[in-house]
Amino acid sequence: MTGPLELGDRPPETVLAPAPADARDQLHDALALSAADRRAAVSAVARSHPEWPTAWAELGELTTDDVEAYAYFRVGYHRGLDALRRQGWRGSGYVRWSEPGNRGFLRCLDGLRARAAAIGESEEAERCRQFLHQLDPAWPPSDRSGA
Repeated sequence: MTGPLELGDRPPETVLAPAPADARDQLHDALALSAADRRAAVSAVARSHPEWPTAWAELGELTTDDVEAYAYFRVGYHRGLDALRRQGWRGSGYVRWSEPGNRGFLRCLDGLRARAAAIGESEEAERCRQFLHQLDPAWPPSDRSGA
């Protein structure tokens, strides 16, 4: 068991492993499809790789319905929390955007924040905003659009 942080110590940082190459390839191919076919193809990626938050983030970003997007982002957020815990995360410390493996989880958390606000869940939106800043004090990243 470790003791309390000493002055000058940094909180631990957790980095999620990148998704398997086949998942990334499937998502790349799905996103290259026409708008009419894209959502079904991304849904198939989430079905094949339900543990991967990035697939859920893409689904949330593809839909225009706030409640549906909220649900996708919430699933991705919880799958990301599961992955973080498997990596040793204990509920505190950094999960930074600068690490590509963390981006799907952070996109889900940010999407959950935005959609919670859109459906009137202002307290949840604020909790998500605070959590994003705890995980990555530089949030929002300047390259957020490069997700």
